[in-house]
Amino acid sequence: MTKPEIAPLHEDVTFHGPLSEERAARLIRSLAPLDGAHVLDLGCGWAEFLFRTLEAAPTATGTGVDLSATDIAHAQANAEARGLAGRVSLHAADVGKWQPEKRADVVIVNGATHVWGGDPSVHTANALAEARKLLNPQGKLLLGECFWEREPTAEQWNAMPVPRDQLRDLAGLVDLAIEHGYRFLAAEQASQDEWDVFENGHGLAWERWLRDNPDSEHADEIRAKADRQRTYRLKGWRATMGFAYLTLQAP
Repeated sequence: MTKPEIAPLHEDVTFHGPLSEERAARLIRSLAPLDGAHVLDLGCGWAEFLFRTLEAAPTATGTGVDLSATDIAHAQANAEARGLAGRVSLHAADVGKWQPEKRADVVIVNGATHVWGGDPSVHTANALAEARKLLNPQGKLLLGECFWEREPTAEQWNAMPVPRDQLRDLAGLVDLAIEHGYRFLAAEQASQDEWDVFENGHGLAWERWLRDNPDSEHADEIRAKADRQRTYRLKGWRATMGFAYLTLQAP
């Protein structure tokens, strides 16, 4: 049985996370100075945020790593089209097993703390620890991570597959970063509109496929996946789970 071909996420959203154009530009400014810097984006998806960072600093170089060969292939074509191929290297690889050639001045882990594997309750701690190993002294980490904006109700807990101890509140997330030796520089929170645009993008490809393939042997599977994601979102984490962008500096 062949797998259904679902349109990749980059066809429906700009960034690999809940992020507007305005916020992306502001986060990039928080990473300055970037002149001559090397930027490492782990779990980069199709690397749009990495490319925007390099375009903001013409002497910067970058490396992007993601497990999805489809995303990396799209990123490579995009890098060539935008004249960035000479300044960026892109790798379809398991971040947990991948070894960089050199340390970075900036590390980006945006919605990708799971890339090192292990129990979800320690994903954020793993990311903070591993990023420090990859950063030059006084390098910066941009961490995009979920947090509990408010305590979910019993019904919300039952509607989503997120363990209570996987996430912290925003202050707890910052405290965890400080415990790992970082200095706190800035924090922003994705708006509900940014969340909704990103979540809507997740669902669009499945619904288009169902519209175009109503009699497929995979229709029940794809419909169940779309329905499950809708339940997680609307009955579970919407307006309960926030998404923070922390700019942190290594010692």
